[in-house]
Amino acid sequence: MIKQACALALLSFTLGAQAQSLGSNLIVNGDAEAGISGWTVFDGYSPIQSVAYGDNWVKPTQPGPVDRGLGMFTGTGARAAAYQWLDLGALAGQSLSYDLSGWLGGWLAQEDNALLYVSFLDASSSEIGHAAIGPVGPADRGNQTGLVLRQASGLLPTGTTSLMFSLSMERLGGGDNDGYADNLSFKLTSAVPEASSVASLLAGLAALGLVAGLRRRQG
Repeated sequence: MIKQACALALLSFTLGAQAQSLGSNLIVNGDAEAGISGWTVFDGYSPIQSVAYGDNWVKPTQPGPVDRGLGMFTGTGARAAAYQWLDLGALAGQSLSYDLSGWLGGWLAQEDNALLYVSFLDASSSEIGHAAIGPVGPADRGNQTGLVLRQASGLLPTGTTSLMFSLSMERLGGGDNDGYADNLSFKLTSAVPEASSVASLLAGLAALGLVAGLRRRQG
């Protein structure tokens, strides 16, 4: 469902988003502490919502992030989805690696779930790769209400100039959409070793060569 919504949303993009620095979380309001600020609801889908931890959703004592704050994301209706878009700016063209993470979950044995999908887009806003975490099903949670940490990492595809983060929740049982998400994060780091690291590596290789030479002469 989410890939079709992504394609439609790409048609309405406007430029102007600013890329942040390497090592920072590029997802705006990934912890739901500012409501759904930073997220735009997909046309044709119900909105996501920010709710307070408590008896109606996930209790502060139930599985989830230690630094969970006050709020988390959940869905409304049968299918909820929202997105945000980021222009990489000066970071485009660099050799970068990414780390995607988030806490995803649901209610007891219900199959309701959440998915975080990242599209890697080229200069024409065409998807040239993607990364995703989720969904987390009841078996992953031991049929308990709560959230589970999910992570993914890799190299940013060559030619990526912008990113699209898509968060979706699907209701498969019960009256509420109990796909849950919190502490969503996407960070970029340089995939090229720092000069000091390269120097240390070369020094180590040189030392190994010297030792090997000495052993040959002693033998």
